[in-house]
Amino acid sequence: MLLLIPAYNEQERIGPTLRRYAAAFRDGYPGRFEIVVVVNGCRDHTLAVVQEVEAEFPSIRHLVIPERVGKGGALIEGLKLAGEADIIGYADADGATAPESLLRLVEVCREYDCAVGSRRVEGAVIRLSQPTHRIFASKVFHAIVEMLFGMGIKDTQCGAKFLRREAAQKVQSALHIADMAFDVNLLYALKRAGCTLREAPVDWTDHLGSKVRYFRTSLVMFLSVVRLRLVYSPFYRWLRPLRPLETWIYLSLRTPPPREMDR
Repeated sequence: MLLLIPAYNEQERIGPTLRRYAAAFRDGYPGRFEIVVVVNGCRDHTLAVVQEVEAEFPSIRHLVIPERVGKGGALIEGLKLAGEADIIGYADADGATAPESLLRLVEVCREYDCAVGSRRVEGAVIRLSQPTHRIFASKVFHAIVEMLFGMGIKDTQCGAKFLRREAAQKVQSALHIADMAFDVNLLYALKRAGCTLREAPVDWTDHLGSKVRYFRTSLVMFLSVVRLRLVYSPFYRWLRPLRPLETWIYLSLRTPPPREMDR
């Protein structure tokens, strides 16, 4: 089992998260597991903190990407490390999802191609909610995603998902969204590939110190899901000449642009 944790300037939160997750899997997971922190574009001491925790837990290692590649970019690179891991998952560096929930998602993934952590299904426990404006933005985003893709998934953005190696290999070439809309990219690719998905409740706590910038992040995610819809439309080939403009828009919003995708 491989657990990926993308980290960008997370020196304050990554240490406690790694210790909780590593201890939980050491004590509660019967097989071999590995936690890989994808450190990307950090300007703080995130890497030093990760290396300190690595000395305590041999199951932890890291991958350094010098430039900032976004959550999606970090996970795309991390998935290349899957190797012989039977199950690959990811979780946010803030540790919002309880480690016990991650262990339960692994078990769900033994019956389905992908286990989707969810705060919106029966059995989910929200110990500390997000601020009102972020809840509103989340509901609007969910409505847009459902309108564009019709996946029937109640919570695409919870930062905890696990998938079987075979499913990851099926969709790897279709993953190209570098920002926080990566989750939609992944889930839609899995649906199109005929994989089975199951939403499962998580124990979740909102943590202060989020690096999400409300307006900019919302705009980028909106652009990315609209772009993803166009990628799977007959019009996409006519839009390729606009790629330089698209890249400029993303960079102007201080966000890594989407990668080229094999279709």
